[in-house]
Amino acid sequence: MKKYLAILIAGITALSATAQDDIYPAKPQAEAITLTNATIHIGNGTIIENGSISFNKGIITAVGTNPANGKVIDCKGKHIYPGLILSATNLGLQEIGGSVRGTNDFQELGELNPNVRSIVAYNTDSKIINTLRSNGILIANIVPGGNGGSIGGSSSTVQLDAWNWEDAAYRKDYGIHYYMPSLFNRPNPFAAFFGIPQPPDPLKQGLDQIEKVKSFFRDAKAYQKQNTPDSTNLKLAAVKGLFDKSQRLFIHCNIVKEMLVAIDFVTEFGFDVTIVGGSESWQIPELLKQNNISVILRQTHNLPTSPDDDVDQPYKTPAMLQKAGVLFAITDEDGQTRGRNLMFNAGTAAAYGLSREEALSAISLNAARILGIDSKTGSIETGKDANIIVSEGDILDMRSSIVTHAFIRGREIDLMDKHKQLNERYKKKYGISNP
Repeated sequence: MKKYLAILIAGITALSATAQDDIYPAKPQAEAITLTNATIHIGNGTIIENGSISFNKGIITAVGTNPANGKVIDCKGKHIYPGLILSATNLGLQEIGGSVRGTNDFQELGELNPNVRSIVAYNTDSKIINTLRSNGILIANIVPGGNGGSIGGSSSTVQLDAWNWEDAAYRKDYGIHYYMPSLFNRPNPFAAFFGIPQPPDPLKQGLDQIEKVKSFFRDAKAYQKQNTPDSTNLKLAAVKGLFDKSQRLFIHCNIVKEMLVAIDFVTEFGFDVTIVGGSESWQIPELLKQNNISVILRQTHNLPTSPDDDVDQPYKTPAMLQKAGVLFAITDEDGQTRGRNLMFNAGTAAAYGLSREEALSAISLNAARILGIDSKTGSIETGKDANIIVSEGDILDMRSSIVTHAFIRGREIDLMDKHKQLNERYKKKYGISNP
């Protein structure tokens, strides 16, 4: 019996070993590198034609038309961009959606969990990570999940080339995420006909849940004022940064009623607030600007929230926020693409009112500003981390968005991924050669 068990264990181990991708994190940058003869998109709206970028020890040392330094990579005819940023995702917390519970680690039980840290659950071995890097996405904000009315926990930004979460961490626990309860009443029109009692008023329930969260923050404010608390309260201590602005409150909501409540959080507590979702933010951009509230537009490729809205309203919203001066970013939360369409969401926004450089900023520098990492990344500027991608064409265009090189802190990363491996496998199987 022991013999058969040993054979079984050995077989499983062998299968596990062969199932792993042969893709490893890159070694630290060993020599200076210069990318030359490219069109450089800085990320802040500036374009440099036939320019070059030099970087050493992971830091950008020169941008412009400076002479080549160290190893030279000729990028003639190509475009260079800052590494793209996925500003809200459950990457590394959920591998397979739906009912495969063994791959889910994005949500805790309970309503008030600000002390839950998404970063410690982040799985650097996720197969999805490499598919994002192949598309130019080098930074991601890992967001804990939550139900309506709950505080899900803290989010952290990570760079997508690491052995473990400690290596990956770019900025830890910057965001506290609050999931606003629905304030939209949807009574059952058939309830009276079938004799079904109507559920409790969801609007009242939602307002009660909001008051419960406000009460929590009031307690947290009082807790922070104690020099030496009688006992440590992990939940109250976890939101200390909201009061000294070393953290930001991310409120997940969409409709105007809910965003007005988000403004109320700014008024009462003085928090730095970002709305995640904000599908109706185009209706109140002046209020958002007045209260210094930024927006992460969760899914551009979507239908409008209200059936009365223009069918292309999600495409037009970014341009409307840009015109009003609201700081916003674009992300991709589609459960099927898992973030891979980030740049194409921005490309669609560029077709509906944004300039192409404004659309690029929405997935690079604007996202970095919202996530509190703009001093280190988000644009190609001297002194910032060398998070850089090189594309054969326009990164926002599906036809020409082909990433040929990518660097994270100066390290040239492997752009192989599971999709490419399977493509090569089946070309080999069926004797198909490259065109």
